[in-house]
Amino acid sequence: MFIVNPMPQQIAPELVTELEKCEVATIGHVLHSGFVDREIRAVLPGKRVAGTAVTLRIPHADSTLLHYLTAMVRPGDVVVIERCGDTRHACWGGVITNAMKMAGVAAGVIDGPATDFSEIVRVDMPMWCRGPSPITTKLLGLEGAINVPVNVGGQTIAPGDAVLCDESGVVVLAPAAAPSVAARAIAMQEAEIVLLARLAAGEKLPDITGARAMVEQKLQTA
Repeated sequence: MFIVNPMPQQIAPELVTELEKCEVATIGHVLHSGFVDREIRAVLPGKRVAGTAVTLRIPHADSTLLHYLTAMVRPGDVVVIERCGDTRHACWGGVITNAMKMAGVAAGVIDGPATDFSEIVRVDMPMWCRGPSPITTKLLGLEGAINVPVNVGGQTIAPGDAVLCDESGVVVLAPAAAPSVAARAIAMQEAEIVLLARLAAGEKLPDITGARAMVEQKLQTA
């Protein structure tokens, strides 16, 4: 059977702008949860994209509902796809890439493979997935669900969540928590610039971070 729920409220453009200033790895210094499996990797290098999660669950070889979704998505959406453990069939290829790009979709995140990477590169469609596969899904018309909670890379993602993707991976945040997380990450990145300037001026990293004092205190008490 098919489940098609309404589209979620999009996160504010101002929040998208703030999130796109953040490195996913910096948020990794702030949080321990919310990150999808690191094997879900960027196809295009150097991209950093934030947007609103639009979720899709499609099992096995049936991609009918993904085709249906291309008429629903909006500029700024991040299409997040649960594949129910199927790592054999690529649900996203050249035609879907073009349809999503034309609709203004910010990125795709798939817990499974994609195909037609050359088209993803040509169209400049930000994509995170588990690598390529030549075996594709079909229009079988069997089942699937749009805008339901999904599990992607071990992370539960709800429609309307804030999603941030870059070369280090993908993190998902509740919209209410995202502004404070972004503020902390931006502050850390600004502090890192100061730290690098101190290193360039000749200071040593363990003196700045306190690692030298910690180690030498342990050595003295050993």
